[in-house]
Amino acid sequence: NQDATMKYYEVILIDPSHQKIRNDSRINWIVDPVHKHREMRGLTSAGRKGRGIRKRGHRANGRMGGSWKAAWLRRKGRGIR
Repeated sequence: NQDATMKYYEVILIDPSHQKIRNDSRINWIVDPVHKHREMRGLTSAGRKGRGIRKRGHRANGRMGGSWKAAWLRRKGRGIR
């Protein structure tokens, strides 16, 4: 939703250890081990942005992963050395 100045997003929190969630075939994909600690592995949108792999196509040709700021600092100081 939104009004004249703000946007509002709806966030739904789910407890993956609850038996109703574990037994429901439509949403028990959340319980799979591959979805555990996505934020620690840099798999969220913000994590991918920080690692520099959220872009696709010709914009991503120079990106190998890692931090975009570290790569920028490396390139910036290259001429001084």
